[in-house]
Amino acid sequence: MINLNEIQVIDLTMPFNKEVKGFDFRITKKLKEHGWNARHLSFYSHCGTHMDAPFHFGVSKDGIDSYPVDRFVGRAWIIDIAVDTTQQLIPANVVRPVEGEFRSGDSLLIRTGWCKKFGSKSYRDELPRIGEDLARWCVQHDVNMLGVEAPSVADVNNLDEVTLIHEILLGGDIIIIEGLCNLHLLHSNPVTLIALPLKISGSDGSPARVIALARKNV
Repeated sequence: MINLNEIQVIDLTMPFNKEVKGFDFRITKKLKEHGWNARHLSFYSHCGTHMDAPFHFGVSKDGIDSYPVDRFVGRAWIIDIAVDTTQQLIPANVVRPVEGEFRSGDSLLIRTGWCKKFGSKSYRDELPRIGEDLARWCVQHDVNMLGVEAPSVADVNNLDEVTLIHEILLGGDIIIIEGLCNLHLLHSNPVTLIALPLKISGSDGSPARVIALARKNV
């Protein structure tokens, strides 16, 4: 049983509103007119905080609904990266601080502060990228989920790169979480990561609600 007096629950999910490219809504019911409020929601499957499925880059036909739900909960290690350059490449050696304690099936959260760029052109076009060696390290060490603050793990303007990195990770059975925020509020390591996509049959991905459970007073 989780003792909520000993942990902090941190929301790592961006709000879904009309500032998020790919998300929109329209009012369909109004309380005074119809008796209740309701909206029609419209979203791109990879907008805001979201998760990728193998079908996203064709490594298999498996959709986001194919993952067993226990894959969405587990221990995660936070890796701090100082972003000094445009389109900075994140190499495999960044895992050294936690490599000795990392265990097969653990997850990684890459903390770059990139969520602060949201709303700017650089958020999408100058993002820090997962290097090929880091992607292969994740596969070799059986990483469960890999989470980043940027809207993608690779350069979205470079089809060869974005394809390669996604194929390595998704082909290695790693769940990708993109568009995280609030990682700066996590002050303990490791944390318990909970990432829940919508259960959409056969979908290449889905917006998700992602939270972390962290120890207090660390």
